[in-house]
Amino acid sequence: MKFTPAKPPLTGETLDSLTERLRAQGEPAFRAKQILDWLYKKRVRSWDEMSNLSKPLRTWLAGTFELMPATLVLNKQSEDVTDKLLLGLGDRSLIETVIIRVPQEGVGVEHSRKTICISTQVGCAMGCVFCASGLAGLKRDLSAGEIVAQLLQVCYREDARTPRARMELASFDNIVVMGMGEPLANYDATILALTILNAEWGLGFGARRITISTSGLVPKILKLAEEKLGFRLAISLHGATDEVREKIMPVNKAFPLAKLIPAVQAFNEKHGRMVTLEFILIEDVNDMLPQAEKLRDIARDLHAHVNLIPYNTVEGLPWKRPSLTRQERFADVLRAARISVTLRREKGHDIDAACGQLRLKTELDREGAVAAAVPVA
Repeated sequence: MKFTPAKPPLTGETLDSLTERLRAQGEPAFRAKQILDWLYKKRVRSWDEMSNLSKPLRTWLAGTFELMPATLVLNKQSEDVTDKLLLGLGDRSLIETVIIRVPQEGVGVEHSRKTICISTQVGCAMGCVFCASGLAGLKRDLSAGEIVAQLLQVCYREDARTPRARMELASFDNIVVMGMGEPLANYDATILALTILNAEWGLGFGARRITISTSGLVPKILKLAEEKLGFRLAISLHGATDEVREKIMPVNKAFPLAKLIPAVQAFNEKHGRMVTLEFILIEDVNDMLPQAEKLRDIARDLHAHVNLIPYNTVEGLPWKRPSLTRQERFADVLRAARISVTLRREKGHDIDAACGQLRLKTELDREGAVAAAVPVA
């Protein structure tokens, strides 16, 4: 499932691919670096701003590439300074990108640490029963250019808040690939996008500050272990036994824990970095103490960090977040075993920050508006 735009996005080009396109037009190779500098370092929003390029070249670029394949549709800001950007694509699809701010003591919000959560698909095919992203199924994969565009849209917004001279090129501190979609199901586009973001001619963003999250596609985890760039890995576990995991995550039928855990161990051995186990706490589903004990054992064997995430309520789904007492009891089992654990406090609940919620609500509103506009015979 792919969308073929009339013009490919410039954000999906590498230095080599753009150089080859320019050479075919009789342009010197150094023009490619100039163009990418305008895009990523100077952050221009139009071809005409590329002032050191000739007018014929700018005309050719405008006719050949889409400068920005994602447009800002909506920006919702939470009381806890979490931002959700709803972006529109060329086929009117909607995707979400989230800015999670962690204010630092003694400084203003503009200097807070920022983690950007990006999407890799429109919708999702994994069918996790608690997640809004997959409620309408998978519409299509994102291109590498559409994935990169999410980070540029964040940069545009953050540039307006903080003077460029006072911040790094990227405007944020970490990237987590755990928004809408399963990143490893769109493997090639995801890796190309992250390579562009990491490159010196791109955003120059360090691979160690990029985390790829997967629900457990074992063959792709093993493939990721062979990549030269050492991205970090997070596993969306959400169940510490096959019995619990299969109830909420269909992927476990193909890749049960007996296959998943060895794949994560192989990744660890290749890269030597701590893996994160993501575990959404859902009341009376996986928040019981026996689950905590099993999770403790898995984390200990993998030398993994555990990120406990109280469930963000999704309209139309029956699941609930556990009480604070149950959350703490669960976390205490891990703490007692000296497992590295974070119990995440609520972020963005008032702006539908759980993956896919804002997109789903907007699409339903859009469909309702269209239906209302159709005259009744």
